[in-house]
Amino acid sequence: MDCLIEELERKAKKIRLNIVKMVGPGNTGHFGGSCSIADITAVLYFHKMKHDPKNPKWEDRDRFLFSKGHAAIAQYAALSICGYFPEEETLKLKELGSKFQGHPDLRKTPGIEANTGSLGQGLSISCGIAAGAKLDKKTYRVYCVVGDGEIAEGQIWEAAMAASVYKLDNLTAILDYNKLQATGTVIERFNTNPLKEKWEAFGWNVIEIDGHDISNIIEALDNAEKVKGKPTIILAHTVKGKGLKCAENNAAFHNGALTQEQYDTACKSLM
Repeated sequence: MDCLIEELERKAKKIRLNIVKMVGPGNTGHFGGSCSIADITAVLYFHKMKHDPKNPKWEDRDRFLFSKGHAAIAQYAALSICGYFPEEETLKLKELGSKFQGHPDLRKTPGIEANTGSLGQGLSISCGIAAGAKLDKKTYRVYCVVGDGEIAEGQIWEAAMAASVYKLDNLTAILDYNKLQATGTVIERFNTNPLKEKWEAFGWNVIEIDGHDISNIIEALDNAEKVKGKPTIILAHTVKGKGLKCAENNAAFHNGALTQEQYDTACKSLM
């Protein structure tokens, strides 16, 4: 188990390094929410999920959606490390004609399950996919990352009700609970607390964890699979910008730019 945790920690570090390289110095990019979800992304792609880089449309694959589509660079990084496409291709992030846009596009990028980024919609799409799996008697699971700023959107709560009504126990949502959004703290902008009580009231099984503790993440995902008759949400307490000292807990790096010095320091620390 210790070897697995160490390997997943290395993968999460590599995801963060690739995020930094993709955006580069002097360019704006969503460092904050991409780096905060890197550990969970690593556990899902390199340990938990059934998927095949050589067959991205494999019918029985598990599905992973970033409802907070602005953090898709973390997903691009993980997919490239898995081998869905060469890592060097991701350096064309947000260039004209690139398959790596600022928000994910399933028509362009292998391994992407839905076009997301219009906040609030990804959980609804995930509900539809999970319901479809049940109708087709498929055993694959659906995972969906939502942001703690994003859940101010009403569509999130419509989806939450629907998932409970239809008993979508094959759906696990992960809330990236980093407590910051684009312009400041979530509490000051649109306070959605208390989260645990709200999701429980909507009929969900709620698990609360340290979103940077690999063993916590593995245990939570394992436990979610055992729950029958209701969906699960993992409230993952994270640090926005985790791994980039200049960006940690700094709302300016929700969508910010690294100086050359900050870029060089970040690359060195993540090697």
